[in-house]
Amino acid sequence: MPDSAAHLKSTRLSSYDLVLATFVGMLLISNIGATKLIAFGPELQLGGIQLLPIITDGGALLFPLTYILGDILAEVYGLRRANRAIIIGFVLAGLMSLTFLAVDAAPPAADWANQDAWHAVLGFVPRIVVASLLGYLAGQMLNALVLVRIKQRWGEQRLWVRLIGSTFVGEFADTLTFCMIAFGPLGGESIPWPALINYTAVGWLYKVSVEVLFLPITYRVIAWVKRHEQKLSAA
Repeated sequence: MPDSAAHLKSTRLSSYDLVLATFVGMLLISNIGATKLIAFGPELQLGGIQLLPIITDGGALLFPLTYILGDILAEVYGLRRANRAIIIGFVLAGLMSLTFLAVDAAPPAADWANQDAWHAVLGFVPRIVVASLLGYLAGQMLNALVLVRIKQRWGEQRLWVRLIGSTFVGEFADTLTFCMIAFGPLGGESIPWPALINYTAVGWLYKVSVEVLFLPITYRVIAWVKRHEQKLSAA
């Protein structure tokens, strides 16, 4: 291959870079959005279990999509490259949290009157940071592992089974880990058990539902990425 052709091939953008950048971007945006708890509906309990209001957080808007992108990474690029993306996201999310903590601790300028607002929104409690990072790491790695293991067992068939099955396991691990560390009785302030069960169950079921709803789009994106990578490797 001539040098110019080799250089052209080496500089072509793999879809992996695009999926990785989108994955990490959505993760960081979701972590900031998750600082706000959201409640929908009036007070309603049944047998000691709080049914309403439905409690979630601002991260629910985008975070489920990170699992769809995680599915794409594992399905198209395999476990090693999916885990590479997960670790990059983990490191950058940790760096973001540490940066916000450092900025919050820095003394504000005399004419800047928004320190209390900054602290209230972005002065992350270390417990929340740890819960978020550990939940993300456990959930995403289990998501990728389950998807790859199902694919190894059944081959290319039954894509919907591995997409939903991996999200079912990964989102459960993520949501349970985060909720128990952040708001459970593991130390520090906690929320009542009925509200905690509501928050955990709603978050998990919602995220799995988003995966199911987006299945037709996920199918098309996976097919497009596979075709793009095949053309790139054949060029």
